[in-house]
Amino acid sequence: VYSAAEFLSTHEYKNVMRWNDQIAVRPAVKRGRIVNRVSGRPDQQLHERHDASDFDTRTQDKLEATE
Repeated sequence: VYSAAEFLSTHEYKNVMRWNDQIAVRPAVKRGRIVNRVSGRPDQQLHERHDASDFDTRTQDKLEATE
């Protein structure tokens, strides 16, 4: 089984990969990637977002620490 990146030969699209790398480091993108995530590292999981402060107070690692 191969990954989508291999199937699409993304390594051949240098400008697309550069753009992807630039976008990935933006703070808003980093925050958005953890919303509704229910697997992976607990500090990268925010099951439900209702307020901007949820990024600081409601990630799964913080919720588990208070239980």
